[in-house]
Amino acid sequence: MANQKVNKKYTPLFVSDKRYIILMGGRGAGRSYGASQYATAKIESPEYFRCAIMRLVAGDIRNSIFQDIHDRIIEAETEDIINIKENSLIFTCGDNKINGIGFRKSSGDQKSKLKSLASYNCVIIEESDEVSEEDFIQLDDSLRKSGSDIKVIILLNPPSKQHWIIKRWFNLVPSEQPGFYTPVLKSKYEHNTDFIHTTYLDNIENLNPSTIDNWEAYKESKPDHYWNMIKGLVSEGARGRVFKDWNIINKAEYDALPYPEYYGLDFGFTNDPTALIGIKEHNNKVYFHELVYERGLVNRDPSGNKPSISQRLEENGVSKDAIIYCDSAEPKSIDELSMDDWNVVPAIKGADSVNTGIDLLLSKDIFYTEESENLAIEQQEYKWALNRDKEPTNKPIDKFNHLIDAGRYGVYTSSKESFVGFS
Repeated sequence: MANQKVNKKYTPLFVSDKRYIILMGGRGAGRSYGASQYATAKIESPEYFRCAIMRLVAGDIRNSIFQDIHDRIIEAETEDIINIKENSLIFTCGDNKINGIGFRKSSGDQKSKLKSLASYNCVIIEESDEVSEEDFIQLDDSLRKSGSDIKVIILLNPPSKQHWIIKRWFNLVPSEQPGFYTPVLKSKYEHNTDFIHTTYLDNIENLNPSTIDNWEAYKESKPDHYWNMIKGLVSEGARGRVFKDWNIINKAEYDALPYPEYYGLDFGFTNDPTALIGIKEHNNKVYFHELVYERGLVNRDPSGNKPSISQRLEENGVSKDAIIYCDSAEPKSIDELSMDDWNVVPAIKGADSVNTGIDLLLSKDIFYTEESENLAIEQQEYKWALNRDKEPTNKPIDKFNHLIDAGRYGVYTSSKESFVGFS
């Protein structure tokens, strides 16, 4: 493309005929720059090109990939042949088109309609780690334009090893830094996927030396940030994860603990699972064991025809005398379980109770059983929201936290009741 030099690391964008191209690695590698160069070159070409530039939320596109493409057009001095509609996030050149589309219309849960993408032959997804596998599959299935190669360009910093993108496409090789992994494309996807891993070292001529010095200083001051965000390695747990350093025990060890067992219960049904967790405490140690993690459970069903929470409590040997601390936002569910004589107690909540409960758990030594598979995932994936610099805030994301919430209800409410009883 005229007046623009393409980083040779991103050459596959321009020459590959594979459906998927994954650009993943550390900060400052120029991934968005390379993708925007590709989009600008293709819209100017005589070949059919219909491209969706995408992020999770539509409103975030304007100041990211849309602006990048706008900048490339200016650099290429092609403003006279490309029509730019900033309000609607659209570029057109003849019959070719680039259109900004969000998986969500806003930061809420309202999904955009992706069926209209059937005529598109290219998608560029920024911050792909924010997109769910369900949303990606819906998008991927909608791309079916005949007569041209379909290209899905996936841009992201490396998420944790539990993320669906990592599980789907990559094997992980332990790196020199414990807890971090080098991603390697699985051989079964080599036929339809190109993987380009880059760091600032691949774009060093375009970076300020003082910025590089700051990034390298993170190796000592913020090692987790350095190995994940700067070196582009896959982490053991989510970026900004809330809980680290939990200890694993087996179920026999948990059963042998001579402390009274109580329970935490987080209600769910269609989208979220019902989560039940066993809890034992002694001094400053808390022990968790996952019992239920299941969608579609009604509270009770005397006929026995529907799977129910009451049924699962019986199957897991929960005593009718044991205390079950439940989400107090669901009084109807608590009342229904009471009808089956379960000792259900509304969890204590108050101002900033989520963060207060998290702080309480962070002050404890936490143990969980190796059989608690979903709890293990939550412990790795539950994270603080990140700011624009990818640094953790003090606001947890309401995701990967169903069993953790159940545990928090139990530990926090139990501590409050013990304090009240003592006083």
